[in-house]
Amino acid sequence: MATPKFVFFNGKVVPYEEAKVGVLTHALNYGTAVFGGIRGYWNDTEKQLFVFRPLDHYKRFLESAKLMRMQFAYTREGLADATLDLIRRHDYRQDVYVRPLAFYGDEIIGVRLHNLTPHLSIAALPFGRYVENEEGAHVTVSSWTRVDDNVIPSRGKIAGAYVNSAFAKTDAQLAGFDETIMLSHDGHVSEGSAENIFMFRNGVFVTPPITENILEGITRRTMMVLMRDELNMEVQERCIDRTELFLADEVFYVGTGVQLTAITKIDYRSIGTGAMGPMTAKLRELYFNVVRGKVPKYRSWCTPVYAQNGSGGTEKKDLKAVAG
Repeated sequence: MATPKFVFFNGKVVPYEEAKVGVLTHALNYGTAVFGGIRGYWNDTEKQLFVFRPLDHYKRFLESAKLMRMQFAYTREGLADATLDLIRRHDYRQDVYVRPLAFYGDEIIGVRLHNLTPHLSIAALPFGRYVENEEGAHVTVSSWTRVDDNVIPSRGKIAGAYVNSAFAKTDAQLAGFDETIMLSHDGHVSEGSAENIFMFRNGVFVTPPITENILEGITRRTMMVLMRDELNMEVQERCIDRTELFLADEVFYVGTGVQLTAITKIDYRSIGTGAMGPMTAKLRELYFNVVRGKVPKYRSWCTPVYAQNGSGGTEKKDLKAVAG
C-alpha cells in the first residue's frame, strides 16, 4: 500500500516523511493511542468526493481520547476541516480512507496515562475493500473472547485493545476463513475483529447491544436508521446466542472499513441459502447510494470535499485547520 504524500501532524500539514516518532514513544511501547476510521466516497456523476459523517466520527474520536485522559484544543469541526484540507492537497478523485490517530508521544519508560503529552495525526489515502469477499464471506467463531469493558473499554477505539482482534483475525485467516466472530465473556455474540454484526431472522433485524462489549459503531447507527425508516423493518438490540447465527436467514457485518459485508457461511454452516440474502442486498444498495450523496434525505451526512464551480463541476479550495 502506497503511503500518502502529506499528513496532518500536530497542527499542520507536513510531508509524510517528516511525521516521525522514536522507538521509545509511549504509544508504540504500551498501546496508549486511539484511532478512528472515516471513509470518503467519490460520486462520478457529480465529480465530487463526499466524506461520510465526519463530525460524528470525530465526536467518537475525541471521546475515545477522553477515555485515555487525552485533552486537545481541537474541536470536531476543526478536525473535520483539517481532513477536508488534507484530502484537497492530494486532489483525490476516488474513494479514500481517513485515519486519525491520537497517541502519547513521550519517549519514556513507564506505563501510565497521566503526566504524558498527547499528539495527533490524520492520514488520508485511496482505499477499496477491507474484506475482499464482501458479497459472501466465510467466517468462524473465534476461540478468543472479546475484551471486556472492565479490562479495556470497547466503546472507544483504543489501539492496544486491537491486539485482541489481531489474535482472533490471524487465527481465522490462517485457517482459511475471511473473518471471525468474537463472543463476550458470557458467551454471547459480540462483534467481528473490527466490525459490528447483524442478523436477519423471522422478519426482524437483530444486533448485539452496546453492553456486549461492542464498538459504538457509526455505521451500525446508520444501518439502524435505514432499516427502520427506509425498509420499514423492526430492529432489536438484544443478546444473540452463537447458535442463533446458524439459524438466521441472513447475517452481515457493518463498519466503516468493512462497509456492509454479507456472511454466507459460519464454521462451514451455510447461512440461509448460502448466498447473500435479499434484505442484505437491498440494504447494501441503499447504503452505497447514501454514502455517495445520491439520496437527498441523507445528504446532510455527506460532506463535500471540493467547492462547486459555476459549471456544476468542482474545484480545489484550501482551508487551514482550526484549533479551538
